[in-house]
Amino acid sequence: MTSTSTEPTPARPMVELNAEIRALVADGGVVSPEGRREYERLLVEWVAAVRGGSAEAV
Repeated sequence: MTSTSTEPTPARPMVELNAEIRALVADGGVVSPEGRREYERLLVEWVAAVRGGSAEAV
């Protein structure tokens, strides 16, 4: 049976996701509309990683 989960499967380590998220908000937290979409996408991926049990201390 095929799973129909709507959550993406995390393909990257949380350390990498955290680094990308931090880079997006590094400039005083001001993010462009395009950057905001990327930020939201990264958060979804990060949450999926946390729920998948791959959370590591970073």
